[in-house]
Amino acid sequence: MTTAWVTGAGKGIGKAIALALGTRDIRVAVSARTASEIETVAQAIRAGGGEAFAAPCDVTKPEDIARAVEQIRAQLGDITILVNNAGVAGSHKFLGHDDALWHKIMDTNLNSVYYVTKAVAPMMVQANWGRIINIASIASKVGGKYMAAYTASKHGVLGLTRALAMEFVANNITVNAICPAYVDTPMTDGTIANMTQKTKMSAADARAYLAKLSPQNRLVTTEEIAHVALMLIDENARGITGQAINVDGGMVMF
Repeated sequence: MTTAWVTGAGKGIGKAIALALGTRDIRVAVSARTASEIETVAQAIRAGGGEAFAAPCDVTKPEDIARAVEQIRAQLGDITILVNNAGVAGSHKFLGHDDALWHKIMDTNLNSVYYVTKAVAPMMVQANWGRIINIASIASKVGGKYMAAYTASKHGVLGLTRALAMEFVANNITVNAICPAYVDTPMTDGTIANMTQKTKMSAADARAYLAKLSPQNRLVTTEEIAHVALMLIDENARGITGQAINVDGGMVMF
């Protein structure tokens, strides 16, 4: 029985992936900064017959990560499946860009993937098996107006994914990225709120605008992302590594 760790698991994509993993023969550790949210997710997994542990953690802080890893190993054993999902969005014109926003986005979206993976990878090397899934974005592949920090952070996640895939290929560890378009999550709700504030669009019109960016004219669901994650951890997916899988309704075709 393997142990998975999902960061940013209190809501949205991370929650959906954690709940999906909990239906398999996998022990699931869930982390986020808000303890009550991840405890609710862990309880839901346990209620379904799974084994779960909530480990509060700020993944931008190496000392928090070290403490969480120690707790998870004590409760569930070594981690051999890692889902780096924790992330934050934000937009600003590049001229006059807020430095604090830049560093916040880089720390949460990119540096956290480096820190968490660095803490977990030795266990996978020791086991000679592992799965690392980084939740990136279609912003890993294309630029976005007013999204310099977010786009740069997600391009960085994709670059790190590809580098680690090559570095760990001899250890039977696959490293892949999932690249969603706009997903129906609280993060997207925040984007919509920002749009209504800056453009005077209604929330309904802003949501419709984001949906129309997809050829399928809809937001992606969290369950779709979880489905891809389950596929990537399967042994029959061992030939998939260093890849960036779009879940975007055909918005970006490479």
